[in-house]
Amino acid sequence: MQGGAYSSYSDIELTGFLKLDDQLAFIEIYDRYQGLLYIYACKIVKDKDLAEDFVQELFIYLWDKRHTINLKSSLSSYLYSTVRYKFFDWVDKQKVRNDYVLAFQSFLDKGENVIDSYIIEKELTSIIEMEINRLPAKMREIFLLSRKQNLNNNEIADYLNISEKTVRNQISNALRILRTKLGLLAFICLLHNL
Repeated sequence: MQGGAYSSYSDIELTGFLKLDDQLAFIEIYDRYQGLLYIYACKIVKDKDLAEDFVQELFIYLWDKRHTINLKSSLSSYLYSTVRYKFFDWVDKQKVRNDYVLAFQSFLDKGENVIDSYIIEKELTSIIEMEINRLPAKMREIFLLSRKQNLNNNEIADYLNISEKTVRNQISNALRILRTKLGLLAFICLLHNL
């Protein structure tokens, strides 16, 4: 059969030829519906490139499924329905993609804050430890017994065989020195963490 003769066939006849791997029948269906389906897809998606993609995917799908195609209505209804299906499928994928993007962005935002906070805390702890280590030896020992070992002034005095007043003065001096060297924010962290 000649290609021009296909234009006189009905959609039902073309579909029958298509099932028999007739490429000319496929070309006739394409020529007959491609322009109309493109206009229809443009009205649905408002994006010419996306509309063109939908129509091209539709015809690829039609050729791939030519042996199993089972029209319950007219060929045109089937083609228009398939464009709508492709649109809804695309919308679902976009929603899933957007949900993943939002979830991933949220993770990044929170993760970045957690990581930033962790890094800041580690740096701050390091600075505090360095300043504690710079205290005079006896003052540092008393301060660490108070803050790290959680001993009270009386226990420290007994342990080091010194007066409780000396312990109080040494802790007070240590706090004053650290507050001066660390600044208010780090000093508050020191009091909170130690």
